[in-house]
Amino acid sequence: MRMAQAATGLFLGFDVGTQGTKAVVVDAARGAIVARAGRSYGLLEGLAPGHLEQHPATWIDAVAATGREVLVGLDPRQVAGIAVSGQQHGAVVLDAQGEVVRPAKLWCDTATAAQARELAQRLGRPVPTGFTASKLLWLRRQEPENWARVQTVLLPHDYVNFVLTGIAAMECGDASGTGWFDPRRRDFDGEVMAAIDERVAQMVPPLRRAGELLGPLSARGAELLGLPAGVPVALGGGDNMMSAIGSGATTAGVVVVSLGTSGTIFARSALPVVDPAGLIAPFCSSDGGWLPLLCVMNATGPLTEIEQLAGMGHDALTAAAREVAIGCEGLMLVPFLVGERVPDLPEATGTLLGMRPGLLRPGHLYRAALEGVAANLALGLQRLRDLGIETGEVRLVGGAAKNTLWQQILADCFGVPVRPLIEPESGALGAALQALWSVRRQQEPELSCDAVAQPFVQVGEAVTPDPRRAPAHRALLVRFEAALQRLYPELA
Repeated sequence: MRMAQAATGLFLGFDVGTQGTKAVVVDAARGAIVARAGRSYGLLEGLAPGHLEQHPATWIDAVAATGREVLVGLDPRQVAGIAVSGQQHGAVVLDAQGEVVRPAKLWCDTATAAQARELAQRLGRPVPTGFTASKLLWLRRQEPENWARVQTVLLPHDYVNFVLTGIAAMECGDASGTGWFDPRRRDFDGEVMAAIDERVAQMVPPLRRAGELLGPLSARGAELLGLPAGVPVALGGGDNMMSAIGSGATTAGVVVVSLGTSGTIFARSALPVVDPAGLIAPFCSSDGGWLPLLCVMNATGPLTEIEQLAGMGHDALTAAAREVAIGCEGLMLVPFLVGERVPDLPEATGTLLGMRPGLLRPGHLYRAALEGVAANLALGLQRLRDLGIETGEVRLVGGAAKNTLWQQILADCFGVPVRPLIEPESGALGAALQALWSVRRQQEPELSCDAVAQPFVQVGEAVTPDPRRAPAHRALLVRFEAALQRLYPELA
């Protein structure tokens, strides 16, 4: 691997998501992003409800396209490292020749709910539907011919790494979202693997540790990206782990809320945080610590549905929602359009409560969606606090983080200041920074990821809770929680 220019070269980060792939280039000497590119794509169409899948070839095409575009005007010989951020939990299954057996079932796929319940009953502990373990059991049960062909199981970012380097490996951060990983020991859990199938232990590639380099860019990877072979490729990680690096959650006390297709809340911890109820994922970080995380499956999705229904853009809908009082005059959206992970309701649907004449208007509906998602996130944040996570300030990332109305609603519901990040693509930035850190560690083994990341992280002005609005938002949270208890008595 080429190790030159570690402190002064260019570092390429990819974020391979559900809706598209983003790429950024960081100039280490300038301490800034110098180029960016993106490609959008969708899910496979025509599948039954609950089945949400993509073909891994879609990701590779997007990585190749964004990788070449982002390097236009730059000297490819200056690229000193690469890393990949990827959507978590997806199941990429390969045959003996390293070819994809079937499309990947994604984090948001709820068709495996029965298999998740079966594993939870057999193991005596929660197994979230979204995690990879239930997807493999589903494949074994529902597609035995495909299952018989499977030789290797990878996560989405692992697969992109495999295409770029020819090396199959996992790292602790993304692996801790599979369901067959013990976050306390930072190692695979053989009991869960065996509960799926005795072969799974042989299907999973070796585990690598944070800060290591995966290997050199292969000839195939070089051709895809238009780069010289041999560029160091870091381990990368799950999108939440990379977003943690790109948003400065590499030190205790920084809580990050990501507002994308899903919504996540996470914070770095020096110790593992295990929720007895299984609501907070006991993830490892990709910088050597832990990253307790809450994930809700519905964040921007309900907003997009209302945008399409109203035929108005988000800016116009936000302006209309500003004219609506807190609580929407009794209108409330329980926004579980694609089921929900927290609370654990994989087969739930969205519910609109309090409908009366005059309330089914764009501004009311949009504000009800903003408030419903915010209320669900606030309940999750309280769960993190109950487990000992300090919340002094919340940083907002993701596509919707710049919506100033939502910023205020979140600040009021959370009860702490919120700050949007200046750089919205925290996953791609985090990947580039992890590559920079991993390359520098070859000469500076004691260098912390936090020391590398912090100079690149810039936050906007704080939006503070409004004490005049606090009683109304407290009432909103009480109403929302009461609505959940009425709609889903099993939560009691």
